[in-house]
Amino acid sequence: MHSYDEPVYLISVVATMLDIHPQTLRQYEREGLVEPSRTQGRMRLYSQRDIDRMKLILRLTRQMGVNLAGVDIVLQLKEQIDKMQEEIDILREELSKVNRNGSVHVSKALVTKNAYDIIIFED
Repeated sequence: MHSYDEPVYLISVVATMLDIHPQTLRQYEREGLVEPSRTQGRMRLYSQRDIDRMKLILRLTRQMGVNLAGVDIVLQLKEQIDKMQEEIDILREELSKVNRNGSVHVSKALVTKNAYDIIIFED
């Protein structure tokens, strides 16, 4: 069993898995949409994370009609959202620790709605 980020798949295998031409994968690499690992002999190796990313790219281009420049923007925004979500999770955990320690008065509230948190601090 390989880890999610372990590069193990050759370009021909990935092209077959995704039902695309290997040149399409090379184009995605040229466009900076995916960065496969390389062996000492310069062969491309893809991880499961790379494959999932390419599935998203294919969904955006084939089903939604987004061009590669648009795909690049979508992927950058997705990465920013993921980083922000990680920060929110860290802050949420810190707030939870502070609340458990009794440092924050009970009258101060953490209101959760959907994926957004509103923190209300009363004076």
